[in-house]
Amino acid sequence: MSHRGLSRRNGRAIGSRRLVLISALAVASSVWAGDATLPVVPGPTDADRLQARELIEQLIRLPTAKGNGQVPVLAELLSQRFLDAGFAAGDIQIVPVDSDVDTTAALIVRYPGRARSTLRPVAILGHMDVVGAVASNWSVDPFAPVEKDGYLYGRGSIDNKAQLALVATTFIRLKRADWVPERDLVLALSGDEESGSQTTQLLTRHPWIRSAEFALNADSGTGDMDADGSNKAFYIQAAEKTSVSYRVDTRNSGGHSSVPRPDNALYDMAVAIRALQALRFPVQFNEINRAMVAELVAKRGGDLGRAFQTLLDDPGDAAARAVVEQSPEDAHVLWTTCVPTMIEGGNARNALPQNASLTVHCRIFPGVSPDSVRETLAAAVAPADAEVSIDAARASSPASPIHPALFNAVRKAVDANYPGATLTPQMSSGGTDGRYFRIAGIPTYGVGSLVQVDPDDDRAHGIDERVRLDSFARELDFWDVLLKDIAGPRSHP
Repeated sequence: MSHRGLSRRNGRAIGSRRLVLISALAVASSVWAGDATLPVVPGPTDADRLQARELIEQLIRLPTAKGNGQVPVLAELLSQRFLDAGFAAGDIQIVPVDSDVDTTAALIVRYPGRARSTLRPVAILGHMDVVGAVASNWSVDPFAPVEKDGYLYGRGSIDNKAQLALVATTFIRLKRADWVPERDLVLALSGDEESGSQTTQLLTRHPWIRSAEFALNADSGTGDMDADGSNKAFYIQAAEKTSVSYRVDTRNSGGHSSVPRPDNALYDMAVAIRALQALRFPVQFNEINRAMVAELVAKRGGDLGRAFQTLLDDPGDAAARAVVEQSPEDAHVLWTTCVPTMIEGGNARNALPQNASLTVHCRIFPGVSPDSVRETLAAAVAPADAEVSIDAARASSPASPIHPALFNAVRKAVDANYPGATLTPQMSSGGTDGRYFRIAGIPTYGVGSLVQVDPDDDRAHGIDERVRLDSFARELDFWDVLLKDIAGPRSHP
């Protein structure tokens, strides 16, 4: 996962359209086809929570960062747990994939549904790898989990091993209770989400997964609340911006620094940077960020809330945009963003610069092509006689449509722990495995209710990464309610 927290506050986003969305979710039928009578399986117990806690600690102890060769070890550990719970060997697959520095793997576990079910499968996504950690920067050993102040510390604790432990524990508990879903549930765990996504792309083509009705991504979607427990807010990630880096180059014939001239590659780059600083991309809406902004109108109020409402009604209103731009942590969901992040230039201290290059990093609104953004950047820096090229780009994915029955199921699951909390669709700035599933035609939704008291204290990828233990324990109830709802016995209305 990349910067999952960037859109948490902005998920607390916005009037009348908000009421329409909430009403739609409230009346959405959470029914799925099927008429079997399944045994009643009670919810998770304290013993189940202890098993999940033991499992996350085991997972953290495996340093599954790129280059360590530990992802296959983790896959084997989970595989054995599923076998011990009664899953058939034929329903568990570990697929090794060679990367440039080591071997990683994907793990696929099928929880078979009833044989005559006409319901399509549901995939549950997660990733086994983590980013690296510089141990000397941490207050604890990043790969020796330790409990402090109500948190469990360790690399991967929040990204993504907490959810791996929770979903695996839920699968195992339901299997041991002889629960049979009305459709196949397929756990699809990638092994290089943080470093290339080869296993992710393999998973999208897997025969157990490619016909999925939708996917639930345990690596996105989250929640936050105030320290006193108020203002609980949860988000279902249904869209991602596309991450693309561009290179801007200026060139000059150069010369000796003792004879300076008005033309200079660095002067030209300065002109280009000023042009980029002034560049604005248009306000855009899809049904996901429209719902986010409707929530922002309600949450923020005042001049900012009114400005957001104005943009909902008239995306071209310049005065409203000027107000919204003063709150970049909220505003960035409205448009493509591009910002210079690195610069290089010059050839020698005593020479006029022949070259200068600038890295511009963009987060592109869903449905906008990287080439069209390159053209916009090129037009902006044309007065500097600069060239613009794509340096690095991730795959661009469409937004997933709002799915009322699924959203209502998530509503029930959130209410199991946090009744009355808001629930809003979210478009994130960071990237996840979900983009590849969306590209493959599988609508994908980031779900989960691992709550943070301070959403600005998101330590994923950072120093002293940690997960709240009370939130972790409650999350078993979330997955229990959600999986039973989307795959339990129902009948058509």
